[in-house]
Amino acid sequence: MKGKIKGTFELTVESHFSAAHKLRDYNGACSRLHGHNFNVQVTIHGEELNNQGMLYDFREIKKYLKDTLDELDHNFLNELSPFIKENPTSENTAKWIFKQIDSLIGKEKPRINVKSVTVFESPRAYVKYSE
Repeated sequence: MKGKIKGTFELTVESHFSAAHKLRDYNGACSRLHGHNFNVQVTIHGEELNNQGMLYDFREIKKYLKDTLDELDHNFLNELSPFIKENPTSENTAKWIFKQIDSLIGKEKPRINVKSVTVFESPRAYVKYSE
């Protein structure tokens, strides 16, 4: 078949970080200082493969994710610039990670977008953000 392949490819990488936070204006235990070992999944998608038959190099997306999570790792999220005013919920954390990675990829590969970011507070509690 000649021309563009029909369909969408998705690539997902996973990493983790550890951080503390406390939720503002929350009535419950999470209003007190506590921490999580967060797992994070980033999924990108696109329709065109490069000359090597890849959507994107796994090494590159892993590097972007590592660099982004290094800003959060072993920190008190409430004191970091994205969360000084916004509550450091898993929802807001997922959205911030999404924006960071999407900006990095968009500068280099405008044909590829972040599809979703999933932040796990525990193996059975997670949030997924997408646009």
